[in-house]
Amino acid sequence: ERARELATRFLPGPPAVVYDIGGGTGVHGFWLAGQGYEVRLLDIVPLHIELAKKASAAGQGKPLKEAVVGDARTLPWADGSADAVLFFGPLYHLTGREDRARALGEARRVLKPGGVLLAAGISRFASALDGVRAGYLADPAFAAIVERDLTDGQHRNPTGKPEYFMETFFHHPDELRDEVAQAGFMVTGIFGIEGPGWLVHDFDDWWKDPERRARLLALARRLESEPSLLGLSAHLMAAARV
Repeated sequence: ERARELATRFLPGPPAVVYDIGGGTGVHGFWLAGQGYEVRLLDIVPLHIELAKKASAAGQGKPLKEAVVGDARTLPWADGSADAVLFFGPLYHLTGREDRARALGEARRVLKPGGVLLAAGISRFASALDGVRAGYLADPAFAAIVERDLTDGQHRNPTGKPEYFMETFFHHPDELRDEVAQAGFMVTGIFGIEGPGWLVHDFDDWWKDPERRARLLALARRLESEPSLLGLSAHLMAAARV
């Protein structure tokens, strides 16, 4: 909900060309296509692209313009061919800074002058907060994971427990801003996506209740740019222009 809200705020209007990089099965891509955008989806997982193509062909909403298997570090499209690029995944699945820099460089290459980048990162503090919220911090193995997260942002899970997440990189808000800027973008802002609402223990009950859901969203908007609380959000979004 919040990712789409921020996208609506910063994307140029349809029928702009949007490259959805690391877009999975098209959860955001199909939504954007339905708004009238020309959406080209790329993901590194062949199954995701297969499912996206099937959904597009089946007429489940407005179809994607294209869905291809590929790598964010080597995009298949021409220079200056997109009005906007979504990076809702690559910057935390690419755990090496050089790889993230390559991906951001590719995003800049394919964008037209004035084009928009929306790039998501996971907060450096997400596991620490989730460990307190869900009780995982009681496990010494999880506490060790959190310690490394806080030290260098490199999230590693040697336990085999899927609830402790996968190999990932967690950004400090300032670090996300710096990486995007160093790739040659003009950073509009860094925004907390969820805000503190994700920490509600009975979140599903809150989300099902229209009034309480509205309060969570209003709080996320109110605190989205507060520097002292950015890291409280599990996910961050960088908005930037070429």
